[in-house]
Amino acid sequence: MRKLLNGLYDASAWLAGLSMIGILVMVLLTVVSRLIGFSAPGTDAYAGYAMAGAGFMALASTLKKGEHIRVTLLLGALKGGALKTMEVIALGIATILSGFLAFYSARLVWQSWEIDDISVGMDASPLWIPQLFMALGTLVFFIAFCDELVLELTGKRQAVVKEDAHHE
Repeated sequence: MRKLLNGLYDASAWLAGLSMIGILVMVLLTVVSRLIGFSAPGTDAYAGYAMAGAGFMALASTLKKGEHIRVTLLLGALKGGALKTMEVIALGIATILSGFLAFYSARLVWQSWEIDDISVGMDASPLWIPQLFMALGTLVFFIAFCDELVLELTGKRQAVVKEDAHHE
C-alpha cells in the first residue's frame, strides 16, 4: 500500500511538472507568434489552466515531503502526548477541510460538464477539462492527509518539528 501511495504522490508531482512545462510552451508560443506575426489565440487561457493544474497537482507531493508552510511555534513548545494530540487535531481538521475541497472540486467539474460550461475567451474550451486537474489534485491532497493522519495515529509518522523550527 505504501508503494502505491508514494507512486500516486510522485505521479501527481510529475503532472505538476508537466503543467509547468505547459506554461512555458504557451508563453513561448505567444512570444514567438508575436515576433513572427501570426495569431495564437487562447494561449493565455491555456497557460492559466496549466498554472492551476501545476498548483493543485503539486499539493500532495509537497505535503508528503514536508514542504508546506506550517506555523510550528506552538508545536515546538509541546512534547510527548500534548504534541501528538495537537498533531492529530491539526491533521484531523486538515483532512476534513481537504475532503470538502476535493468533494466540491469534483462537484464543480461535474456541473461544468453537465451544463456544457465553456470559457469566455476565444478558445471556448470546455471548462470541465482544466477543472479536472483541480479536482484530481485536491483528491490526491485529501488522500495524502488521510495517509498522514493514519500514520500519526499509528505512530509511524516522521516528526515534523525540526531543530530550526523557530525560523518558520
